[in-house]
Amino acid sequence: MILKKIYLSFIVITIMASACTQANKKGDEKNRTVPIVDFSGVEPLLNIKSDTTYIINFWATWCAPCVNELPYFERIAEKYSHKKVQVILINLDFPSHYGSRLIPFINEHNIVSEVIMLDDPDANSWINEVDTNWSGSIPATLIYNDTKREFFEKEFKYDELDSIVKQYAN
Repeated sequence: MILKKIYLSFIVITIMASACTQANKKGDEKNRTVPIVDFSGVEPLLNIKSDTTYIINFWATWCAPCVNELPYFERIAEKYSHKKVQVILINLDFPSHYGSRLIPFINEHNIVSEVIMLDDPDANSWINEVDTNWSGSIPATLIYNDTKREFFEKEFKYDELDSIVKQYAN
């Protein structure tokens, strides 16, 4: 009888702890913060010297091709999580849309990758710093590691993105 009470207590405590954990996760989603930086905060991410492959995607919530390809970057991050691959999503929305568009978008689409909001209106001064061939249109993606560097000004399909990342991650 005592064991039955202990077992029931254990089940109740486990259910309550699980409910609290789920509530905290939901609360964390609502309280997720994204750093807002000018280009000087992004620039160091473009030339990290390490054995990691960096996939840096420039996107915005108002850009349909950007939104279409975001799940592919999330899948890549998950697929290559056991390798030295890091996905960084550089958001180009207006800072005034931070709370009304960006954070709800991240929560709604379950974005797990690192997101940084770039607030530097003088794009003409930094676009060439990302890549001299970049016209400034999005989506745009930089993929690099210590030995290779490529820039893509286009929307990716998953298989194409995966094929490119495989070349870097192996």
